Amino acid sequence: MEQQVGQHEVGQPEVEQHEVRPQHDTVAEPFRHGWADTTRHLTPQSGTDHAARRRAALSARFPGERLVIPAGVLTTRSNDFDHAFRPHSAYVHLTAEQSVHAVPDSVLVLEPTGTGHTATLYTRPRSPRHDGPGAAEFYRDLRHGEFWTGRRRTLAETADALGLDAAHRHDLPRALATPVPTRILRGHDPLVDDLVPPDAHPGSRLGVHPDAELRAVLSELRLVKDEWEIRQLRHAVTATVAGFHDAAAELRHATTLERGERWIEGTFNRRARLEGYGLGFDTIAAAGPHSCVLHWTRNNGPLRDGDLLLLDAGVEADTFYTGDLTRTLPVNGRYTDVQRRVHDLVHAAQSAAIATLRPGARFTDPHHAAATVIAEGLDAWGLPPTAALPPATPGRHTRYTVCGTGHMLGLDCHDSADAPRRTHHDAALQPGHVLTVEPGLYFQPDDLTVPEELRGIGIRIEDDFLITPDGAQCLSADLPRSADEVETWLASLR
Repeated sequence: MEQQVGQHEVGQPEVEQHEVRPQHDTVAEPFRHGWADTTRHLTPQSGTDHAARRRAALSARFPGERLVIPAGVLTTRSNDFDHAFRPHSAYVHLTAEQSVHAVPDSVLVLEPTGTGHTATLYTRPRSPRHDGPGAAEFYRDLRHGEFWTGRRRTLAETADALGLDAAHRHDLPRALATPVPTRILRGHDPLVDDLVPPDAHPGSRLGVHPDAELRAVLSELRLVKDEWEIRQLRHAVTATVAGFHDAAAELRHATTLERGERWIEGTFNRRARLEGYGLGFDTIAAAGPHSCVLHWTRNNGPLRDGDLLLLDAGVEADTFYTGDLTRTLPVNGRYTDVQRRVHDLVHAAQSAAIATLRPGARFTDPHHAAATVIAEGLDAWGLPPTAALPPATPGRHTRYTVCGTGHMLGLDCHDSADAPRRTHHDAALQPGHVLTVEPGLYFQPDDLTVPEELRGIGIRIEDDFLITPDGAQCLSADLPRSADEVETWLASLR
């Protein structure tokens, strides 16, 4: 990595998130002349027509009020290096911004009119090449300069690509200064938080703070996916399945490495970068007793013959929609009798949960179905209940299941998490819902309440489903699921 050259030549990088208007400056002589005109005329990118309809739906929920949705800001990883930027999902949902075109510090503002709202995106345009505000940014600015991080779109290009008005970010304070009831997606851009204090809105509805209500509505509007979103999720899940095939093919080699989990992680992650923007979440590559840790992302352990590998991973598409799948694989290609017994019970639980998926079913029905099968199975094995509940009752063995059986899936892996319970957890499934079904059993290696042969075994099976008008479709059907199917699949790769 190149280190920034001396201050007397290029100055210090701009790192203050609260800075709004760049300093007037001049372009240094070595950079002043000889640049070709690279202006582009862009057509609207995929999904912008759907984003416009989503903005209209949001507008209808808050007539007469200004709505401010920031993309978010860069966060420091170490000294002068930032984490890769990933815009907030609500911002993506309302703009259809994609991949590397997303610009940190961008802010979408819906300004009320007599008939709805106008939408303006306040953003950082392409670094200028002439004297004036920010003149030296393109070669001096470590965070935002074109020579350091790449070309951004001009304001006109942004307007063409996203189908909405675009303005410079330094105009945002003036845009937010007029006295209009304002709600913001708070906590994601310090400048926006400062410009709109928490008491900027004159009232609230149903006793909920106006900003919290906006956050809930933004989340709720993502519950039912439109046809464009479903296409993005299909792509993300298909790429995720490909990543699982890549990883499974590397099991044998991973056993030769001290950190075999890292090899599996890196194998999947390569696919995520090849076919998408990256990962929907940090890859879980949990071998042996690590499989009992629900979110094991340290991935610093070995893969040993006879162990299981629990791989939970998802590719995030360039449109920021993500897949989320889990398989628990025998490292040597064959389950032991005990491993198969646990896998078969989890598979039966998942199958029972899948059978409940249809419009009108409750969101919690898959969990209750899976939990009932697991309770019946563990009772039959003679395992002691960990809760004072009748036999075969969901929750009777919570010690070994720990968490729920699924979640909504979309721009976030755990999508629409801020939606009101009445529209999400307590609601009926609808066509266009996309969710996971992922029961699991986790017998901790130090758990003296289970037979020794079970200790250190963790198994989860997870697939992604689209609710259709007449039932549900498994988006990940190409990935083997039962123990027999998994063994046949692994044998074909060896």
